[in-house]
Amino acid sequence: MEHSCPVSELLGYARVSTADQTLDLQSDALSAVGCARIWTETASGATTARPQLGDLFSHLRPGDTLVVWRLDRLGRSLPHLLQTVTDLEDKGVGFRSVTEAIDTTTAGGKLIFSIFGALAEFERNLIRERTTAGLAAARSRGRVGGRPPKMTPKKIKQAKLMRDNGMSQIEIAEILGVGRTTLYRHLGPQKAS
Repeated sequence: MEHSCPVSELLGYARVSTADQTLDLQSDALSAVGCARIWTETASGATTARPQLGDLFSHLRPGDTLVVWRLDRLGRSLPHLLQTVTDLEDKGVGFRSVTEAIDTTTAGGKLIFSIFGALAEFERNLIRERTTAGLAAARSRGRVGGRPPKMTPKKIKQAKLMRDNGMSQIEIAEILGVGRTTLYRHLGPQKAS
């Protein structure tokens, strides 16, 4: 009895950002490299809702290769692209970008993506270090990060005067434009008269 192995396929994904752009260039390039089927979509690169891409992912099988015309057609950012390619690799699916000549089914393509991953990690670490250094420098100058407090010393004094003159904390909170919880935190429970 002869067993047939599933045939691996090249499956393409083409995306444009607006309806007045055309998918022809991408579709032609994907057909030229041998994509068995091409999913097309009109969606901003920044959006997470890409139903055609989701449908394509559901059709990918181990051994298949997802092909795009250019890297930015798939990922919203370098970290997103790296995560997507890593997820594909975990499922046994290759990735290929026609324009950049990257193919993760080859040793050279895997190397390029490893370098991309290292660069993205380096960038994240630099951002973290700069943020930490900036916060430390601000603290040394007496500034604290975060949102400014709603209840300034002046507002607290005003709220106490209003409460002493018989106003309810609900009324005071409304006049000062703060929440009742915020007011309660600064004034404590209202005393019964």
